[in-house]
Amino acid sequence: METKPKKTIAPRVDMPCQPADVRAHNFDEVATGYTKEMAMQEASRCLQCKKPLCMKGCPVEVPIRDFIGEVARGNFDAAYRIIKTTNSLPAVCGRVCPQEHQCEGKCILNAKGQPIAIGRLERFVADTYIATSACEQVTGTNSCAMPVKGKKVACIGSGPSSLTCAGVCAANGLKVDVFEALHEPGGVLIYGIPSFRLPKNVVATEVDGLRRSGVDFHLNSVGGRTFTVDELRKEYDAVFIGVGAGLPVFLGVPGENLVGVFSANEYLTRVNLMKAFRPDNPTPIQKVRRVAVVGGGNVAMDAARCAKRLGAEVYVVYRRGMEELPARKEEVEHAEEEGIIFKTLNNPVEILADENDNVNKIRCIKMELGEPDASGRRRPIEVPGSEFELDVDCVIMALGTSPNPLIKSTTKGLEINKKGGIVVNEDGLTSREHVYAGGDAVTGAATVILAMGAGKTAAKAIDEALSK
Repeated sequence: METKPKKTIAPRVDMPCQPADVRAHNFDEVATGYTKEMAMQEASRCLQCKKPLCMKGCPVEVPIRDFIGEVARGNFDAAYRIIKTTNSLPAVCGRVCPQEHQCEGKCILNAKGQPIAIGRLERFVADTYIATSACEQVTGTNSCAMPVKGKKVACIGSGPSSLTCAGVCAANGLKVDVFEALHEPGGVLIYGIPSFRLPKNVVATEVDGLRRSGVDFHLNSVGGRTFTVDELRKEYDAVFIGVGAGLPVFLGVPGENLVGVFSANEYLTRVNLMKAFRPDNPTPIQKVRRVAVVGGGNVAMDAARCAKRLGAEVYVVYRRGMEELPARKEEVEHAEEEGIIFKTLNNPVEILADENDNVNKIRCIKMELGEPDASGRRRPIEVPGSEFELDVDCVIMALGTSPNPLIKSTTKGLEINKKGGIVVNEDGLTSREHVYAGGDAVTGAATVILAMGAGKTAAKAIDEALSK
């Protein structure tokens, strides 16, 4: 009996990038994007599975198989509309989502180590197709609902969860006002992620689409200071809290109060939002020679790569090994290519100062990995007598963040968990009537796509509640 030959799967199409020795000195986007031909070639690798597991790995359940099928056929407009049925920020997600742990992580071609480049294709579609109306940009169709008279929603924060909530609510005909503490909308997409990973014009395009669909943005408006949730509830039928998790975490070692010690949040905000990398900028950042970035996540990679572009020699100090780094593999590879020096299996114990209380060294101790801890990862253990010093004049702490306490401290009856996150039910409803929350303010620091999923869930619940 003759057997059918197995289908040969072409290798994954590489993403074109700036050369490492060039990009390490500029803030332009590292990945330059697929061409039309490259996108269609990559999309043609998709097996079009009858039961696509990739979709189950997506927090907002993008119909991945269907949009990739359209890309393979060159129907980019159809692909765009399919993505937009569930994902309001595809140009953002295609760049910063950890696809290797989500959609691509579920791809059946992982067995061959060559999953479909779903994120790259999503980015290509979002960058290629230009929506003809604000409604289409937000939802993928031109059938947005008419405004519902008298129904108003306030979104506190303008990060991915709030932008998503605002977009879905507006598409359902609700009047939406977004209140942002900073002077530009976008939240962590603007202040936290460098332009070499996420160009600011990409975020601005999404915000502009929301504005044109009727969403109003109120800047320099700090929740818990400029206004309270209770004050908003007097004017709005529902409130969504999407303020993120901006409270930095420190090690608690001696010397953290010295001049030259930054939280990653402050450092990245100065560079990304305040444009400190521009020599003529009125808010420049301290010029340093050697930087130690403490941590191993994506934020640590962002801070390290920014410092490199500002002319410093950069060390990443992480208490576990290279295999345990929580940052995306692609970001680690890019950092290594750009000359970042990884000091893994090391942990800071003290930051030392010169005679003017400026940082001039960081004292570390070597670590070894023991048995797995509660997180499932091998626990780092200090090696006695292994202390050493690195000559640095700047230390950036990239150890994670927790929710800002302003909202919880000024909102009576808002239930908070022991980690400072707002407690919500499966619809994003808090312990306060018609007050919803989502994203990092609930979960603590997580991913953009998870925050978007929470915003979408809350928006659906808000629309249902206000339709009664």
